[in-house]
Amino acid sequence: MTTQLPTRTRTFLGGSPYSPARQAGGLIVSLLLVIVVGAVGNLAAVSSADQYRRLNQPGWAPSSWLFGPVWTVMYVLIAVAAWLVWRGEPWRAVRVPLAAHVVQLVLNAAWTPLFFGAELRGLAFAEILVLVVAIAVTFVLLLRHSRVGAALLLPYLAWTVFAAVLTFSVWTMNS
Repeated sequence: MTTQLPTRTRTFLGGSPYSPARQAGGLIVSLLLVIVVGAVGNLAAVSSADQYRRLNQPGWAPSSWLFGPVWTVMYVLIAVAAWLVWRGEPWRAVRVPLAAHVVQLVLNAAWTPLFFGAELRGLAFAEILVLVVAIAVTFVLLLRHSRVGAALLLPYLAWTVFAAVLTFSVWTMNS
């Protein structure tokens, strides 16, 4: 006797082992997770925009107003990437890439409190380097399950590399 795999529900995004209602719930959970990460950063450094403006910065540093819109877009892309991987296969097949996804989100949440809250800019630089590696690992793991999901992490990876260079510059210019 052979065991049949669950029938995938057809949606505009292709097959999924989950019902449309469960897929919607998964998307909501994924979005809530990145909202929590963003909120941790905001709570940890309420005056980060003012602090950022007061720091010595390289001439190529973006204005503080740009970070809010950029991170909003990044967090949506991050959430959708995880959701695409989760919805495409049963949990047991995607738990490792999604665990890596959670690890990089925790690292993401830690940077703002380190850089702005505690003003530990050298430690924030070391932490963001670990974050870059975690995002790259997450990208590779997601790629095995969803090319679109993995591709959605590329702007995040690029922005975080840029942020690492900026972190290093600001740290050295203000030491």
